[in-house]
Amino acid sequence: MLQLHNTMSRRKEPFEPADGQTVRIYTCGPTVYDVPHIGNYRAFVFEDLLCRFLRYKGWAVHQVMNLTDVDDKTIRGAQEHGVSLEEYTRPYIEAFFADLRLLRVAPAWKYPRATEHIPEMLQIVQALVDKGYAYVVEGNVYFSLQRYPHYGRLSGVHLGDSSARQAAFGRLEEDEYDKEDVRDFALWKATKPGEPSWDSPWGPGRPGWHIECSAMSMKYLGETLDIHTGGVDNLFPHHENEIAQSEAYTGHPFSRFWMHGEHLLVNGEKMSKSLGNYYTLSDLMSQGWDPVVVRHQYLTTHYRKQHNFTLEGLAQSKQAVAKLHDFADRVAEAPGWEADDALLREQVAQAQERFESAMDDDLNAPGAMGHVYELASTVNVALAERQVSRTTLDTVAAFLERADTVLGIVAHEKQALDEDIERLIQERLEARRGKDFARADAIRDGLARQGILLEDSPDGTRWRRAT
Repeated sequence: MLQLHNTMSRRKEPFEPADGQTVRIYTCGPTVYDVPHIGNYRAFVFEDLLCRFLRYKGWAVHQVMNLTDVDDKTIRGAQEHGVSLEEYTRPYIEAFFADLRLLRVAPAWKYPRATEHIPEMLQIVQALVDKGYAYVVEGNVYFSLQRYPHYGRLSGVHLGDSSARQAAFGRLEEDEYDKEDVRDFALWKATKPGEPSWDSPWGPGRPGWHIECSAMSMKYLGETLDIHTGGVDNLFPHHENEIAQSEAYTGHPFSRFWMHGEHLLVNGEKMSKSLGNYYTLSDLMSQGWDPVVVRHQYLTTHYRKQHNFTLEGLAQSKQAVAKLHDFADRVAEAPGWEADDALLREQVAQAQERFESAMDDDLNAPGAMGHVYELASTVNVALAERQVSRTTLDTVAAFLERADTVLGIVAHEKQALDEDIERLIQERLEARRGKDFARADAIRDGLARQGILLEDSPDGTRWRRAT
């Protein structure tokens, strides 16, 4: 059975959807004030891995990923550029979706925008005021943490623990002096000059960040989610505040499972433009890196462990992906031979079982990929010795295709060769037939310098690109 680590309980728990059929997942999406960096995308790839494996298990997946298009950063950016929120955020939304496609992140079920769900937010805020969980001061509406006794279950930050309280809240700026307690958070903010605003019972204003996620998740997925995901940076205070306002509003648990992806470091340090270690996906692509290689690099570390991103590690992923693609090509192109390969077929079945077992263990993608590469090594030996039937190769191909519905790194198109290279390969073949081996070797070595490697066998010559 699938076991997922639940941040709320701090342990692995058996998982299946509440209704036995459809998994309802809410994912904290991007704040669209800039192009996301590779640390952001690590979280989105982890969440994609989760959704892919849930589908692999046979369940439908309704994943909702919000787009935060109204907050302090988007408003400030729009003001600085003298454009509307929609005009300012549009190119960043388009860039985000383009990057998701490049990283092979399967589309979510819905991508709601905060600006399109103001009525739903107002409904929740009004109910929280009516129930006494929130209070109004000069057009601002705040959630009172003192009136919600269950605060801190997810993060372990409890209001009664003075040391934890100081560590968690000590960095908050006390710029909103009208609050009853500096730790209270805004559900609705009174508008300031030049800001976009919406009408509300408390005057013109805009939503606080936390209420956006509660409103959009409950509209599309109901009052209790199966899984809520995000990066560890969302855990406190964002997810803790989501729980407080949602459960105060409904009286029901907000999510059965909470899953958080760990941070990405670059060369062992936090990513920072000032340190020169800040990368977007476009930055890496401009250096010649294929997005599928970046995806592979993310999957080499378990999602709950910090990932140290380096260009050396990316180079290793490039080699690993190239070998996997070459293996998939060999499996597809080999004619197969008459062979007693019952043992090999059994090894394919074992590889699939081990792959699934690794993924069932809290999405152990590094372990799952390891079983794919182990099978590739075994089958490559059989291919070299011509001891594998076409039937068994079809079984291997089916396993690769099924595993790739989870990993998203195997599928590829074999890039065609230039006409000049095709001509040289043909010329070499004719030289070998004419026993002009010196000329054949010279052509082979010249192609190798161009990154085209030739492999001769009794069944002919095949080519592959150097890794």
